[in-house]
Amino acid sequence: MNERISRARQVAVAVITVFFAAVLIGDLVKIQIFEKDKYEALVSSVSSRTAVIPAARGEILDCNGNKLVYNEQGYAVVFDGSFFPGSSESGRRNEIILSLIKLFDRKKIEWEDILPIEVKKGELVFKEESEAVIKEMKSRDMLNLNEYATAQNCYDALVKAFSLEDYPMGEALKIASVRYGMMRVGFGVGVTYTFAKDVPEETVSAIMENSTFYQGVDNRIVPVRTYTDGTVAPHILGMTGAMDAESYKQLKPKGYRMSDDIGKSGMELAMEEYLRGKDGEMTIYTDDKGNRTAEITKEPEQGNAIVLTIDSGLQKVAQDSLKSALESYAGKIGNRVPNAGAVVVLSCKDASVLASATYPTYDISTYAENAAKLNSATGSPLWNRALMSAYACGSTAKPSVAIAALEEGIIDEKFTVYCSGSYTYLGQKFKCEQAHASAFVDVIHAIDESCNTFFMEVGRVVGIEKMNEYRIMLGLGSKTGCELPEVAGILDSPEYRASLNQEWLPGYTIQSAIGQAGNLFTPIQLANYVNVIANGGTRYRPHFIKSIKTADYSQTVLENGAQVMCETGITEETLDIVKRGMLRVGTVGYCAPYFDELPVKVACKTGTSQEYRKMNGYSVKINNGFLIAFAPYDDPQIAIAAVGEGMISGKYVAPVIADIVEYYCGMSDTIDTLPAQGEFIP
Repeated sequence: MNERISRARQVAVAVITVFFAAVLIGDLVKIQIFEKDKYEALVSSVSSRTAVIPAARGEILDCNGNKLVYNEQGYAVVFDGSFFPGSSESGRRNEIILSLIKLFDRKKIEWEDILPIEVKKGELVFKEESEAVIKEMKSRDMLNLNEYATAQNCYDALVKAFSLEDYPMGEALKIASVRYGMMRVGFGVGVTYTFAKDVPEETVSAIMENSTFYQGVDNRIVPVRTYTDGTVAPHILGMTGAMDAESYKQLKPKGYRMSDDIGKSGMELAMEEYLRGKDGEMTIYTDDKGNRTAEITKEPEQGNAIVLTIDSGLQKVAQDSLKSALESYAGKIGNRVPNAGAVVVLSCKDASVLASATYPTYDISTYAENAAKLNSATGSPLWNRALMSAYACGSTAKPSVAIAALEEGIIDEKFTVYCSGSYTYLGQKFKCEQAHASAFVDVIHAIDESCNTFFMEVGRVVGIEKMNEYRIMLGLGSKTGCELPEVAGILDSPEYRASLNQEWLPGYTIQSAIGQAGNLFTPIQLANYVNVIANGGTRYRPHFIKSIKTADYSQTVLENGAQVMCETGITEETLDIVKRGMLRVGTVGYCAPYFDELPVKVACKTGTSQEYRKMNGYSVKINNGFLIAFAPYDDPQIAIAAVGEGMISGKYVAPVIADIVEYYCGMSDTIDTLPAQGEFIP
């Protein structure tokens, strides 16, 4: 028995020994024959280092899967800290950098110029809109200068730090920009510096052919952010840009490097954590003859794809029509106010943002070369008026007063107010300025004919507390909760005035009832307000994100559905009365001529407000025109708010509403079979 066990053990040991010997022999054959060159290079190598392979950011698509932002492969010219002249060879560094700058300037190719100093009229000044960069440059970690240091002081420090005394100011300033950029990212062995991105192949080839002179200057294939059409929704898409010191402090624990680009505005900023990919790694070996071999040791992973609720076709219609309406109005009356405005389109079923347009606008794909001009341009084209401008909304506030009065039982459909053309309150007379079919005005005709007398009297009885209680439910004067930066605006009230150490005067209540006083609302708030009326009393959170997908679209990371912010409980009867008043505005009232040719009925409400604006050093009183609307009336699907700055009436933005409704309804032969908005098609 014992002999059998012993023999079995001997056999097992023999088998195991043969197995491991075979594995070892196989590895030796693989190493010595099939991977001979690779391991010979490693044996003879004198150094190795790891280089980062930048990951591509995720794509941004519209609701139908059309790419708005994607990546293309391009060349970047980089300085390799392992081979670039060392910090003690300042003269050699400057020689190489200046040669590259001249080459790129001659070919009109952008290079990374981050220095916030420029020459104007022969003097050194700080660039506009560069406060954060200037502060960082003066900081202890950079130039270590006092906060009050001038541009000249900073330039002098740069010249001294980088041995630029022998260069003319223009050349010294350019070299200093590159050297300062290298300082910011901690350039050295193992840390590269990107001199230029998206460089034409022929320029890269010219540099590589002269590699003896351009010591340590290399090229890398990198992802380049690309736009299908840079004019479509630039304020929504946003931009990427260089990391600043404050952002780096926050993001360094998450693995970011100072040399990384990050989202700076719009979706690029809001969705940074999803859009950012995972960088890869490359190990570079250098043998004793200077020959280099590279091996990818970690593949980069592209960031997630962001699918917007925006319909790019509808967005373009909204943008083009807004521009046309503003320019047409200015052309007719010689408007002294710069053409400006905004329009927002929401889905009635969930407040997803189908379009959000601002004018004036810009081309995001050419922002880098036009940044200075855009920052100082008339009309502030970089400003997102749809979310960041709050206006006194005029008579578009009147439906909210009607809702409050009807819900509180203060009025009903048959209730009337006598309008003589003016309204007197505490000895002060206010004009109505409207011609009424009857001097006794009911709520439906008061909405249609925008009767100030009716709403002042009703507002007086309702009172500011109740009026504002309903406006809060309707989302006016507070942020909507969308993914992008927005302002809250102002809901004027005794409490708000007290916070300013002001007294709430009795006349403020009746002014608030007609959309004046101190109320300031954003276009997206107005769109959501009319959406509550249209959809039956539910206030949703407006949102720009439909979903987030993995880079290959195979998996859903996040699905962003309807989010109810408030069930107002407003009765169907009340909403029906208000909607019928708004229907008259669109079918027999001020806006009827603009909507007559549409295949569906549009319900709407115009508004005009006044504001004082500083122009040419003077305070000038101007009008702003508003229009809120929903369509189709019988089956509301879209809610819209539009504003035209300098317009004397909201009816002048009615063509914008008409174009939007026509396009939306034209997406299907019948309204009943319209495709679901936001359906993703990879």
